[in-house]
Amino acid sequence: MNDEIRKFLFDVLLASEDIRSFTEGLDFSAYLKNKMVQRAVEREFEIIGEALNRIKKVDPELLEQVSAYHRIIGFRNILAHGYDIIDEKLVWDAINKHLPVLVQEIKKLQQ
Repeated sequence: MNDEIRKFLFDVLLASEDIRSFTEGLDFSAYLKNKMVQRAVEREFEIIGEALNRIKKVDPELLEQVSAYHRIIGFRNILAHGYDIIDEKLVWDAINKHLPVLVQEIKKLQQ
């Protein structure tokens, strides 16, 4: 694995840690009331999607080991371009259900 891919994997993990940090101790209701946290989380998800998209361009076979990479990249595109159609419940579910799986898969790739 080259250094460029290692950096992208690191970026995914760092953004994931930031999302966890931003939302620690919040429930969905508190998340909905805090626009700053929402926007920060959305930005970190954009970074995750972009990093995975860049890996896809450099080493698509490696990315096949990330189970939902197509959906994650698509999610990034919605967050970046579809500001008017963002469903905060989907973002919240991504934080709590999908992000832990992604982190586990990325850590496995780093080994």
